[in-house]
Amino acid sequence: MNIFHIRFNAVVKRFIWADLVWLAGWGLLSPIFAVFVLQQIPGATVVTIGTAAAIYWILKSIIQIPVAVAIDRTASERDDYLMLVVSLMLAGLTSFSYILVHTVWQLYLVEVLHAVSFALYIPSWNGIFTRHLDPKHRALEFALDSGAVGVATGVAGLLGSIVMQAFGFQIIFIITAVLSFTAAIIIFNSPSIVFPRHRKSHGESSGADHTPRNLGK
Repeated sequence: MNIFHIRFNAVVKRFIWADLVWLAGWGLLSPIFAVFVLQQIPGATVVTIGTAAAIYWILKSIIQIPVAVAIDRTASERDDYLMLVVSLMLAGLTSFSYILVHTVWQLYLVEVLHAVSFALYIPSWNGIFTRHLDPKHRALEFALDSGAVGVATGVAGLLGSIVMQAFGFQIIFIITAVLSFTAAIIIFNSPSIVFPRHRKSHGESSGADHTPRNLGK
């Protein structure tokens, strides 16, 4: 099978691009987050990093369940779509917020925002993406998304460390925020393909969780 000759659904392609841009942005933070905490926040220790991770993972895991339940209550994709745009905008604001962090408690508050943004994104992205999958290529389309995001995150991690060493932490937070807003624009400009007047149903499929990389960054 030649994947280059497969015609993918417009929603699937658009959502893969948005996913790639967003998680590549957060991938910039992966190699520098611990360094940022230890160097830029007075009194921070390795325990601080672990606590920040715990706040993110526990809240994200809890919040995404009721969000998914709320999404599943309606057949319309409108709630999924609006929640997805909100999650990306919140993620951008979260990244900007790191610039303002000067204490451990401020870091923990930003991690709460971080958790909420990812908890909104995961079920809403999966909810729309899985409804538009080609029944003959579901595994391939998920693999393409995972592969694209993986490569982008890996490259971003390397670039993030290089850029931080040359220009400091703030530029990384700004770039991450800009890429989050860019992903939101990609999604925001796709309502016509998410809500077409007449769309043939491709059936439902169960979506795999989008596990964030290294504190979701």
